[in-house]
Amino acid sequence: MEIIEKIQLLDAWIGEAKDYKERALLVAAKTLLLEQAKRIEQAHGELDGRMWSPENWAK
Repeated sequence: MEIIEKIQLLDAWIGEAKDYKERALLVAAKTLLLEQAKRIEQAHGELDGRMWSPENWAK
């Protein structure tokens, strides 16, 4: 399941939540998911940058 699908699913559940605690938990889960996706993207970028660094080509 892609990140976008997960976020859409969480949004649907948030819209259906009747209890404040349930809604708060789902919003927190969505926030966590978005933060994890951001950190994964940053890690990919860092890895790409390190692999293509001319300093490391001679090693």
